[in-house]
Amino acid sequence: MMMRAQSWVLVSLLLLLEVLCSRVDASNPGIVVRITQKGLNYACAKSVITLEKKLLTITLPDFQGDFKIKHFGRGDYHFKSLNIQSVELKNSKLDLVPGEGLEASISNAFIRVDGDWKARKSFVKVSGSFDLQVKGISISVSLRLSSDSSGRPTVTSKQCSSHIADVDLDISGKIGWLLNLFRNHIESKFRRILQDEICEIVKKSVASDLQPYLQSLPVIAKIDNIASMDYALVGPPQATSYSLDTPFKGEFFRRSHRSPVPFELPAMNLPEDHDLMVYFGISDSVFNTASQVYWEAGTMNYTITDDMIPSSFRIRLITSSFRALVPQLGKLYPNMPMELQVTTSSPPAMVFSPGNVTLTPVMDLQAFVVQPNSLRVPLFLLSVTTTVWATVGVNGSRIVSSITPGSSLTMELKHSDIGPINVPLIQAILNYYALSTLLPAVNENLEIGFPLPLPRNIQLQDLLVQTYQDFLLLGANVLYTKH
Repeated sequence: MMMRAQSWVLVSLLLLLEVLCSRVDASNPGIVVRITQKGLNYACAKSVITLEKKLLTITLPDFQGDFKIKHFGRGDYHFKSLNIQSVELKNSKLDLVPGEGLEASISNAFIRVDGDWKARKSFVKVSGSFDLQVKGISISVSLRLSSDSSGRPTVTSKQCSSHIADVDLDISGKIGWLLNLFRNHIESKFRRILQDEICEIVKKSVASDLQPYLQSLPVIAKIDNIASMDYALVGPPQATSYSLDTPFKGEFFRRSHRSPVPFELPAMNLPEDHDLMVYFGISDSVFNTASQVYWEAGTMNYTITDDMIPSSFRIRLITSSFRALVPQLGKLYPNMPMELQVTTSSPPAMVFSPGNVTLTPVMDLQAFVVQPNSLRVPLFLLSVTTTVWATVGVNGSRIVSSITPGSSLTMELKHSDIGPINVPLIQAILNYYALSTLLPAVNENLEIGFPLPLPRNIQLQDLLVQTYQDFLLLGANVLYTKH
C-alpha cells in the first residue's frame, strides 16, 4: 500500500537535506549549513501536505486469499481495484538523533480504501464492493546519510519499524454476508502482510527512488568561463539536540587548471542561534579562493587606455594632458597616446571581523607612452595602496557583494624614466577616476556572485546577514515553491 508513497515522503522529508553526505577530509570546510529543528519541522509539514495529495493518486496492489466454512467447504477471494479515497496523516516528525542522524516517523495515520471483491467456490462465483479503513498506521525509519568517493550524496535506511493498530473491512454485494463471516480473518491477514512488508518496501524504495534522485545532484557549479565552485562534502553531518551541521568544501577553482589552495582554511564557530530555519556559515576563504582564481587568470591585471576614460573627464591619456604632472613628458613625446598598466603582485585578501569586511589591495601602476610605431616606452612606476570596505548580501539564492572606498588611493613613486613627476596631483586625478569609473565596473562584476548550496524550488526569506571573525553568517527562513 505504501510502495510508492513511502519513497516520496522520504524525498519530501529530505527537502532541505538532499545534499548532505559524509566524506572525510582533513581540511576545514568553506561553508557550513546548519538546519535547525524549525527547518526540519517545516520540511516535514510541507511533505505531509503533498503526501496526502500524492496518496490519493495511488492504486494499491490486489489482495487475495482463501477461506473455509463449516458445511460449505473451501473457496477463495480476491480484492481488486483498491483506490485510496481519503488520507489523514495527523502526526509526522523528522527528529534529530544526536550523534547519529535523523529519524522520520508517521503515527496515528488513517487511510480509507474502496474497491471491488469477488469470491469463488467451485463453479459458484459472486462479487461486490468493499470499504476498508486502515487505522493507527505508524512507521519509524532511521536514515543514514553518506557519500560516494566523488562527494555525491548517498542514503540508506538504517532501522525501520511499522505497526497497524486496526483494519476495519465492510463488505457489500450479493451474499456479501458470506465474506463477512470470515471478515476478522481477512482483516488480520491484511494487517499482518502490510506490517511485514512495509519496511522491506521502504528499503527498496530508498534504493530505487531516493538514492538515484540524490545521485543526480551536481557537486560542481559553474560560475563563469574562468571559475567553478566545488560543493563536495568534507565531513559527516553532525547532529545535535537542536541542529544538523553539514560541512561543504566551498572552494573556487579554475576551470582550465585546478591547483591546491595555497592557504589554510580557518575554523568557524557558528553562534547557537535557532530562531530561523537554516544558517549558512561562509568562511572568508570562499571569497579568497575566488580572489586567488581570478588573480591567477590575470583578470586583476588590466590596461587603461584613453578610450576607457569618460568623455566628460578633462584629463586625457595623452602626453599633452600630463605636462603639469610630468614636465619633461610633453617635450620628449609631444601629443602621443599613453597607457596605464595596473598589476597586482598577489591576490587581494578579504578579511572578516565582527561587523566589518575589508580588503587592502596593493597594486603597481606603470605608465607608458605609445609611439607611432606602437612601441611602448616606460615612463614611471607607482605603488598604489588603499583600503576597501565590502558589503556582502543575498540576491535570490546567490551571495553577492559590493565595495566602497575606505580610504583614498595612496601612491608612492617606485621608479621614473622621465625625471621628476607630481605624484600628489596624479594621485588626486586617479582617485577621481577610480570613484567615477573603476568602482562601478568592479561592483557590476561583484553583483554576479555565486550560488548557495540549495535544493531546487527553495527560496530564502527573512534574511539575516552578520559578520564574525573569519566568516559571514547568513540566516534565513525557507519557502518551498514547487513549480
